[in-house]
Amino acid sequence: MKVAIGSDHAGFSVKNRIMKYLKSKSIDVQDFGTDSEEPVDYPDVAVKIARAVADSDFDTGILVCGTGIGMAITANKIPGIRAAVCYNEETARLSREHNQANILTLGARQFSWPDIQRFVEVFLETPFQNGNRHERRIKKIHQLTQR
Repeated sequence: MKVAIGSDHAGFSVKNRIMKYLKSKSIDVQDFGTDSEEPVDYPDVAVKIARAVADSDFDTGILVCGTGIGMAITANKIPGIRAAVCYNEETARLSREHNQANILTLGARQFSWPDIQRFVEVFLETPFQNGNRHERRIKKIHQLTQR
């Protein structure tokens, strides 16, 4: 599995912890920035990761900012991206099972490290639940980006 990861300044330290965690699990992860806690504009990072995932250079992406919301809004502007703000294990699981989310966005200021670690774990381990209703809905979402 290849994971693209990035953050703004608010998510910098959490991003680094996630990278360390993924590497400990022998998961191939590439850092798209930022490289410090100096203020940056989150859309710049979100677009890089969203394009890399949409182009199939990476299997999935993880974006971290203060709330996860700005990153998700930005990433979802790129055709083929289904970025989900996850705030518990169930939303991490369902975003993959039902929505085939390909980018996880997290709020660094909203959760403890053990919670974030678990959300990442659940997101990455959960496959899409193939089936009529879920596939039909994903196709409808995809059609919206084709206009």
